[in-house]
Amino acid sequence: MSPRVLILMGSRNDWEVLKDAGRELERLGIAWRAHVASAHRSLVRTLELVRNGEAEGVGVFICGAGMAAHLAGVVAATTIRPVIGVPLTGGVADGLDALLSTSQMPGGVPVATVAVGKAGARNAALLAAQILALGDRDLDARLRCLRVEQADAIAAADATLAEGDRG
Repeated sequence: MSPRVLILMGSRNDWEVLKDAGRELERLGIAWRAHVASAHRSLVRTLELVRNGEAEGVGVFICGAGMAAHLAGVVAATTIRPVIGVPLTGGVADGLDALLSTSQMPGGVPVATVAVGKAGARNAALLAAQILALGDRDLDARLRCLRVEQADAIAAADATLAEGDRG
C-alpha cells in the first residue's frame, strides 16, 4: 500500500520523537513511511524523496527538525501538498529556535506548525489525518470515534477522583 503520509526528519535521533506520529497514523489506519533527510546535508535526497512521495500519492508531509529547522520549509518549497512542521528540542533555545524557524515562513510557502516535541508529533499525525479525512469518509468516522474516546477517557479519569480529592 502506498503511503498517504511521508514523515521526514533531519537526523536519526529525531525518530525518538517522530515515532509518536507514526503510532498515531497507524492507530487511525493511515499508511505512512519515514526517512532521514536533512535539508542541509542531503538536499538532493530530500528533493528526491518529496518528488517520489508525490508520485506515489502522498497527501501530507510531516517534517521534524531542530535548531535551524529548515526541513519543513524546503519541503514546502518543493511541493503543493500540505506540510506540517514539528519543531524539535535541542539547539541554543531548547526548541524555541526550531519553533520560530518552522513557523516563520514567507508568504506563499505555508508550513503548518505544531507544538515542540512529542505532543507536536502526535498532533502532526492528527492534523494530517484531518486533512486526509476531507476526502475520506471512513477516516472521518475514525477521527470522530477517536474524539469520543478521548472525551470518555477524561470522564472516566474524573470519575476515579475520590470526592475528598475534589476540594
